[in-house]
Amino acid sequence: MEFKVVVSDPKTGRAYQKTVSGANANRLVGKQIGDIISGTILDLPPDYELQITGGSDKDGFPMRPDIPGPTRKKILVSGGIGFRPKERGLRKRKIMRGRVISKDILQINVKVVKHGKVPLEEILKK
Repeated sequence: MEFKVVVSDPKTGRAYQKTVSGANANRLVGKQIGDIISGTILDLPPDYELQITGGSDKDGFPMRPDIPGPTRKKILVSGGIGFRPKERGLRKRKIMRGRVISKDILQINVKVVKHGKVPLEEILKK
């Protein structure tokens, strides 16, 4: 099992992509949107803290923080994550993924909430 993790740095406005597999990927399963994780999961120094902000599954369905559990659900949305209405008052029934990370998730989005001593750009160089 492996995840593509997109790490966003609010200080610089840059995003970095990192692949996580093996035991570190297993530590992410069961976490929810909004949870704070240690940077050691992504091989960052331990003084980094990251917050899970979202993600998408293997078929491209986005995760939403207001849907409980790891399953897909068909919900009526009027805007927000996964739907941008073209006109005011437009609603649509769409399939979305729940807020819990499972083995079906492909991409996880995180943001840095506590920075370490070494800048993120030096650690995650391309």
